Amino acid sequence: MLGVVLDIVLDINCSQFAKKLWETPHIYRSQSLHAGSSLATLVIVKSVANMQSIEISRALESWYARDSGEELCTAIRLCLEPVLGLSFGYHILQIGPLAQRSLIADSPINHQIFASGAVDRSASLYCHGDELPLESDSVDTVVAFHALEFDEHPHGSLREMQRVLRPHGHLIVVGFNPYSLLGAAHYARGLHKGSLWNRQRHRPVSLHRLTDWLRLLDCELEGSQQLFPVPLAGTGRWRTFAGRVDEWASDHGLPGGSVYIAHAIKQIAGVRRPRSLRVRARESFRGLSVASSPAPTPRQPRSDNSDLAA
Repeated sequence: MLGVVLDIVLDINCSQFAKKLWETPHIYRSQSLHAGSSLATLVIVKSVANMQSIEISRALESWYARDSGEELCTAIRLCLEPVLGLSFGYHILQIGPLAQRSLIADSPINHQIFASGAVDRSASLYCHGDELPLESDSVDTVVAFHALEFDEHPHGSLREMQRVLRPHGHLIVVGFNPYSLLGAAHYARGLHKGSLWNRQRHRPVSLHRLTDWLRLLDCELEGSQQLFPVPLAGTGRWRTFAGRVDEWASDHGLPGGSVYIAHAIKQIAGVRRPRSLRVRARESFRGLSVASSPAPTPRQPRSDNSDLAA
């Protein structure tokens, strides 16, 4: 917890310097290297990472603030209602760059934690995805809202989510589908270096790859759903057509949706006693004699007066 507070203090004190570093990185990086101060270099790296997280958060919030984004966010909330309604416990965590957009507001769990890599007033926990300052097996439900695709270490972040999740807890991952019409549009826009969808910022994780990662982390995929194969764009007839296609694709379980929602449950491995305990238990019984089984009692012959005559 002390490390999180230190990061916030460093980012606040060095925000102006980090801004200049972002504009002219070659000058200030060279000066920090010649200074020979490891602490100053650490401050620079943390500040630049925080500014990148803030820019991603603002750009993604601007994308969701449009009419199509608001409709997509509403559809995601509706899809999460059945799963969140069945999740009970004490703590629920939403992690991702959009801490100001809650997907867990309708959850029956009272203690709701919002974690983000950017210093945001809407976030109750400021941390990196691959370094969650939470105890193991302490969270009942984890919702990752675009948390993996904008992370430099998505597999490490997913491992951290699995670590803090209690056994049989719910893990929900919401992400953009790279193999869709919207994913193709994001790839084309990502060719521009300053775009939100540039490969240096946006690294989409496909549902197939996510399933493999979950299997390696002993998380069983309970189900998945994909929304809006036709991207939400335009108004009038086109919007109505996109809604009808989405309903038809959802009823038939077709892939190619703009956004996927994956629901997994953390499994428990079988408990196996360590070999040292098994050997110790076997040695403790050495020298004890095994009792012999009792001999059967021989059958007594029947006497002549045993029968009673009427």
